Amino acid sequence: MFSVRQLAHAYDGKDVLRVDAWQAEQGAQWLMLGPSGSGKTTLLHVLAGILRPSAGQVTVADQDMMALSPSALDRFRGKHIGIVLQRLHLIDSLTVLNNLLLAQYLAGEAQDAARVCEVLASLDLDDKAHAHPHELSHGQAQRVAVARAVVNKPKLLLADEPTSNLDDARCVQVLDLLLAQAHACGATLVIATHDQRIKSRVPNHYELTGVAA
Repeated sequence: MFSVRQLAHAYDGKDVLRVDAWQAEQGAQWLMLGPSGSGKTTLLHVLAGILRPSAGQVTVADQDMMALSPSALDRFRGKHIGIVLQRLHLIDSLTVLNNLLLAQYLAGEAQDAARVCEVLASLDLDDKAHAHPHELSHGQAQRVAVARAVVNKPKLLLADEPTSNLDDARCVQVLDLLLAQAHACGATLVIATHDQRIKSRVPNHYELTGVAA
């Protein structure tokens, strides 16, 4: 489903990421593990097509990501990749419903309110469709961010440190939510984390140790 080979990235001439090889099958569930500063977010952004690496090959759903123009990459990401970032980036001037409809529009998909309502209902958010993000609790806003990530039925679902600041009960709820939504879409799931509490729940682990000085 995705593969990376001989990947490297540098900021200001300093290497921050090196990956020899990593690949995952469609529908697989992975944790990307490593301490803070090991390159987890950088690699997640490379997989999402948000960041173009300094060197290497990145393939997602049989598409060479390096071969796409910026505009084509944006369209590909919208159609095939769902992302839940640490900052949720919901648009506060739009309702929950319109935040999800916008995700469809930006991906070049038909705006399908029925699909949006289906996803919201699956996350117990059907009564929040006409609320604005500032009217939601943190947990509700996080579920809206997951809903936005899966509304276009992505092939790859990425989450960046989704449980790091949560207590044990909420940690379990968020992990259950991501696993269930990935399964519903048939998506490959990658969770970047240093949270040791969830290691036993996800079968595949990829460890980043950072780049030696």
